[in-house]
Amino acid sequence: MAKKPNYEGWSEKDYQEEIDSLRKQKTYGLIWEKDKTKEVFDYYLNWDGIQNKEVFKEAEAKFPVLKEVNDRTITTDKNADYNILIEGDNYHALATLNFTHANNIDLIYIDPPYNTGNKDFKYNDRWVDREDAYRHSKWLSFMEKRLRLAKTLLKETGVIFMSINDNELAQLKILSDEVFGEKNFIGNFIWRKKEGGGQADAYFVTEHEYVLVYRKSDRFEWLDEIIPTDEQGFNKEDERGKFTLVKLAKWGNAARREDRPKMYFAIKAPDGKNIFPKAPDGNEGRWRVGKARMEEIIKENLVQWINKNNEWLAYEKVYYDSEEVKKIKERSILYGLAGTADGTNQLTAVFGKKDIFPNPKPKELIKFLVSHGIEDGGVVLDFFAGSGTTGHAVLELNKEDGGNRRFILCTNDEGNICTEVCYPRIEKVIKGYKPPDGEKIEGLGSNLRYFKTDFVDSAPTAKNKKRIVNKSTEMICLKENAFNLIKDGGQFKIFKNSKTYIGIVFESEEIDAFVKEAKKIDGKFNVYVFSLDDTVPEKEFKELKGRVSLCPIPEAILHVYRRVFKDDDA
Repeated sequence: MAKKPNYEGWSEKDYQEEIDSLRKQKTYGLIWEKDKTKEVFDYYLNWDGIQNKEVFKEAEAKFPVLKEVNDRTITTDKNADYNILIEGDNYHALATLNFTHANNIDLIYIDPPYNTGNKDFKYNDRWVDREDAYRHSKWLSFMEKRLRLAKTLLKETGVIFMSINDNELAQLKILSDEVFGEKNFIGNFIWRKKEGGGQADAYFVTEHEYVLVYRKSDRFEWLDEIIPTDEQGFNKEDERGKFTLVKLAKWGNAARREDRPKMYFAIKAPDGKNIFPKAPDGNEGRWRVGKARMEEIIKENLVQWINKNNEWLAYEKVYYDSEEVKKIKERSILYGLAGTADGTNQLTAVFGKKDIFPNPKPKELIKFLVSHGIEDGGVVLDFFAGSGTTGHAVLELNKEDGGNRRFILCTNDEGNICTEVCYPRIEKVIKGYKPPDGEKIEGLGSNLRYFKTDFVDSAPTAKNKKRIVNKSTEMICLKENAFNLIKDGGQFKIFKNSKTYIGIVFESEEIDAFVKEAKKIDGKFNVYVFSLDDTVPEKEFKELKGRVSLCPIPEAILHVYRRVFKDDDA
């Protein structure tokens, strides 16, 4: 039974605040003790301190930024864009990404703490145990703020996947309905994470976890595996009509035996031989369908065999139907998609030793979600990156289908997880590595930039002026994925990414010097101009007409820039 408040000694102001609070209470949905579960970093999202100054005085006049760690840059292709790894509190990281990547993320995958009470969830630098009276409230406050920031990062066509188990499934579902909108709930995957074991469970063996899926808006499109229905593609014909042949062996991404072990089995060729599926690279593969569906295809005489170079290849006959589109729909229960043991083995294979990180997700789960969430380009964000499985999965998926996806990973360094596990894993996967008892694994290639969370004081001092200029430059480069410095003109800089040039002008008086330099370069520019007022200097760029797009500086960065550069006597 809820404890009644003690109104003794209350002032008129106290009563009014209580009345206002009661009026704001919801009649449906999650209600928790938000006022008792504030985070220290709450201050920085409202960095002028209007709401929380009295609580977190030490944070006054500080601005959250990112600083690059140059000696951890990895470059294998100078013409390609960079992936990003951010070390630090993910609340801080999400706040700064909102300055640089708002409405720019295609897909988010997260594996947040499950709040088991067994030292898996820290709040304000303290472990939350089962006996904590505000255990669920702290977790909800923790997740709500991060999900709201994450939502602003997603494109309108974006999607978020969230792994969770029974501890907080119900709470996360209702919270996500509030944050993303109930109409944007796509579904809930049940992922079978293990087989066998569990004899210590009290009642029955729990073999599964969940993946909640929400879209940003109705502009999101789920990517089914499809077969062309254009009649021209059905270039064969028999007594049943026009048909095309589709390989029964899986191709493209997730085509190997370990991706779906239960889809690796034999079927009989015309000469009675047992034929197993092969992946495109010649290794053991898997079929596109499971055993039950394969038996139906064989029974309906829909298998056509072709002998090529003395090797039997199995194809499915798919007949033309003008009334429907052939889609291969996935199921909400994910059997045989690899489990936590596979994730552990994958990490062990990279580092050559066991127990690197507890319960890492397998690459196959992430690859499955990403392949259905976005095309072969786009940006994937994981702000609970842990051991770096999402980055590994994206790189591997790109290698398999020739895609150009990029990732942004955010993780703290609790237990040196970022510096000793996540970063080394990504480095090994990009460059290649040699297991202690095996042949060298070739690198997948790609580029990486490493950042740490940081702060800039906003007091108008010479030191702070220099720091805000440097940090603003880094954050605009992060926004544009442009790290190749072409020209340092002192009060202006020119960078280049894989597609265009980026100009940053720190004083409007230097626009002429920038234009003079830009005229020497053949290409288009995105230009950012810092100013102490809101005027847009379009006329100054008339000599570069058609080649320059003037871009707005993120408001939060511009705000602190103006504060730092105001007159000291103002």
